[in-house]
Amino acid sequence: MTDLDWIEAAITAARPQAVGALLRYFRDLDAAEEAFQEACLRALKSWPRNGPPRDAAAWLILVGRNSGVDAVRKQARLTALPDEAAISDLDDVEDGVVETLDADHYRDDVLRLLFICCHPDLPATQQIALALRIVSGLTVKQIARAFLVSEAAMEQRITRAKARIGAGDASFETPGPIERAERFEAVAAMLYLVFNEGYSGAADPARAGLADEAIRLSRLLLRLFKTEPEIMGLTALLLLQHARSAARFDAEGQVILLEDQDRSRWSRTMIAEGLALVDKAVRHQRPGVYQIQAAIAALHARAATPADTDWPQIDRLYAALEHMQPSPVVTLNRAVAVSKVAGPEKALALIEPLADRLANYFHFHGLRGGLLLQLNRQAEARTAFDRAIALAGTPAEAAHIRTHLDRILKETGLAAE
Repeated sequence: MTDLDWIEAAITAARPQAVGALLRYFRDLDAAEEAFQEACLRALKSWPRNGPPRDAAAWLILVGRNSGVDAVRKQARLTALPDEAAISDLDDVEDGVVETLDADHYRDDVLRLLFICCHPDLPATQQIALALRIVSGLTVKQIARAFLVSEAAMEQRITRAKARIGAGDASFETPGPIERAERFEAVAAMLYLVFNEGYSGAADPARAGLADEAIRLSRLLLRLFKTEPEIMGLTALLLLQHARSAARFDAEGQVILLEDQDRSRWSRTMIAEGLALVDKAVRHQRPGVYQIQAAIAALHARAATPADTDWPQIDRLYAALEHMQPSPVVTLNRAVAVSKVAGPEKALALIEPLADRLANYFHFHGLRGGLLLQLNRQAEARTAFDRAIALAGTPAEAAHIRTHLDRILKETGLAAE
């Protein structure tokens, strides 16, 4: 791993705590983000030379606060910090900063930051996009891919969201029970998207940490909403999916499909925790979209072998999810179960109407190519796989599709373009 790799991974993991604490100090979203960015620039200069700090979040918070000292001094309610020379020896100050963070319950800072980003004055799509950008530091390109929109459109969405929060009357106090409940849906959706970004890029260390961060934040929410079955469902879903991480890629970083994974490598600890949460949520008899998705993941986790998978039940659960939350991606996922239950032709008929809406979605073309290949329509499958490679978000995704193309070339003798 290069210097930039481990620094990026450390900054990604520390970002929510650092930006959340800086928001509490500065009480201004732009000021907090600017202070964090300045701290990151200094980390890029200092860490390769001095090595990683004992606590990356504490270091970034301390340096971020110091970088905004001039602005801090203009506000009488905030105490001015020493100049940069006074913090040059981080061994002398890091422990004190960590103690301050612990005393202030800095995990609440993360939740405060989430709720500020998910301000009720913002449309839901802007809430989630802003939180992804500010809290987790995803690039505009990554967020745009998650929302299936252009980068320009997403850039505008985030800019408008920040402007509306800056012009509004946002509270920077720890959110109370009513405010937490009002903003729960947007926060939960944001966490799920953060997890998916990390899960889909698990071969990339800098992105893989996002899945762990989403689980950590979800557990925080669960402690706040102890009787909320949808939070149980969300946490269970993330755990059950993440339990398969060690088996999802081979030694060369190539994708291993679910049915081909070594299930002995799945994390039984995560699976046990996830299954317990699913069972607990079901007892509340208030079904929701996360509980349904968690129930689907639970069926995969309980199957000792691929042949043991209860595909008819998975199909029914996806049908219920389609009814509760209609989405082309949900229908695309259901098509996998339909192919197992009723065959590839039925599954292909189910997804063909989605072609326009998912024209720029990697998984649509990958699944379509796979179904066409099962139907021995190799030429059409090759076209679909070519499109999938063009849209692949990671090298592992592209390499996986290329294996299918190689198979077509070998079986048909079609010339490579």
